Amino acid sequence: MKAKNTIYLCLALFLAMVSVPSWGQTMGFSVSGEVRDAETGKRLQQASISTPDGHEATVTNAEGDFTLKTRHKPSAIYVSCLGYNAIRVPLQGDTSKPLKIRLKPGTITLSEVIVNFMDPEEVVREAVRKIPNNYSHDNELLRCFYRETTQKGRRYIYVAEAVTDLYKVGYNRLTGADRVAIERGRRLVSVRRTDTLGAKIQGGPTLPVGLDLMKKHEYLLDDSELSLYQFRMEVPVVEDGRPQFVISFKPLSKADHVLYSGRMIIDRQTLAFSRIEMSLDMSDETRATEVLLLRKPAGVRFRPREFNITVAYRYDGTTSRIHYLRSETKFYCEWKRKLFASPYHVEAEMVVTDLLSRDAQPISGKSSFSSRDSFYDKVEYFDDPDFWADYNIIEPTESLEHAIKKLKK
Repeated sequence: MKAKNTIYLCLALFLAMVSVPSWGQTMGFSVSGEVRDAETGKRLQQASISTPDGHEATVTNAEGDFTLKTRHKPSAIYVSCLGYNAIRVPLQGDTSKPLKIRLKPGTITLSEVIVNFMDPEEVVREAVRKIPNNYSHDNELLRCFYRETTQKGRRYIYVAEAVTDLYKVGYNRLTGADRVAIERGRRLVSVRRTDTLGAKIQGGPTLPVGLDLMKKHEYLLDDSELSLYQFRMEVPVVEDGRPQFVISFKPLSKADHVLYSGRMIIDRQTLAFSRIEMSLDMSDETRATEVLLLRKPAGVRFRPREFNITVAYRYDGTTSRIHYLRSETKFYCEWKRKLFASPYHVEAEMVVTDLLSRDAQPISGKSSFSSRDSFYDKVEYFDDPDFWADYNIIEPTESLEHAIKKLKK
C-alpha cells in the first residue's frame, strides 16, 4: 500500500469530557434565506453566500438554507453556486424575513469543438504548474466553522461543532506549516449503551490542513499520480460567473495503492482549480479497508462502502484561497454473535467564514490542534440554546436540528 495516499478513519470509544475556555466576538447583523434553482425550484446545496469584500461568508446546507452573520450590515450579499450565474442581492429595508433567492443555470459559450480539441491531461498538468501563482502568497489567518456528524442507520449518535482559526502559509512558500486552533466547540453524544461505538474522521478540524489538495499533491496531483489516471473533458460550467473546464478522471490501470475517481473544476482564464470532487475506489474492499481503518474494537468487522471528498477554492478577483471542504464515509460494522451489521455514515465539513488577516503570525504549537488530537477530548458538552448566537455557521438541516435536540435530553 502506498503510505502517502492514506487518509485514516478512526473508530473510537467516547469517554472523557474536557472543557475549553469561552471567548467572544460580536456580530451585529444577521441575514437568512434559502437558495433554489430558478427553473426547477430545487434547493441548492453548498451555494456560497458572502459579503461584497468576500471577507465574511457561509454556505447553504443540504436544504438550501443559510444564515450569514456579519459585524456590520453590508450593502448587499453575493450568492453563487457551481453551474449557476452568480447574483448580487441588495440588502435594503427590512431584512428580518428570510430571503428567497433564485439562481439561473449558467450558460457557456465556449465552443464544443475547442473543448473537445484540448488535451484534458495537459490542462490539468498546466493547472498544477500554476498553483504557486494562482493561490494566495500571504500567510493568512482564516476563521472557519467545522461540523462533524455520525449516524447509525438513520439516527444521529454524535454531533461535533467548532469555530476554528486556520493559519495558512502562502502557497508559493516551501517552508512553514499550516495550523488550526479551536476557539470554541461543542459535542453531543448519544447516551445509549448500544451507541458506545462511534466513528469520526481522524484529525477533525484539521481537515483544511490534511486535505488541501493544492498543497497535498501526493493524493492526486503530483506527476507520478497523474500518470495513473485517464482524463476526459466534460461539458463546461460556470462558477462565480466565470467559465470553468470540467475534467473527469478515473484510474487508468491498477496500482500498488488505492486510487480515486471524480472530477476537477478548473477556471478557464486562470487555470486555477476551483473544486475537486473525488471518491475512493472500493472495488478492492481489503485494500480500501487498509486505507480507511486505523483501529477498531476487538470482535468487529469493518466493511467500507463509500469515501468521498470535496475541496473548493474561491477566487476574489486576484487570487484563490481555500473555501470549503467536505468528507463523507459510509461503512458497516459487524459484531460477532449479531445477525445484522450496523450501517454508519460519517460527515465532516468546514467552511471559511472570515478572512482575519493577510499578514498573520503562526498559531503557537501549544494552541494548535494536531491530527493526533481527539476532537472529543478538546471540547465539552454544551447545552446552551444561544451557543452559536454570535458566530457564522453552516445552518443545520431539519433532521440535524431534531437530532441535536434529542442528544441534549
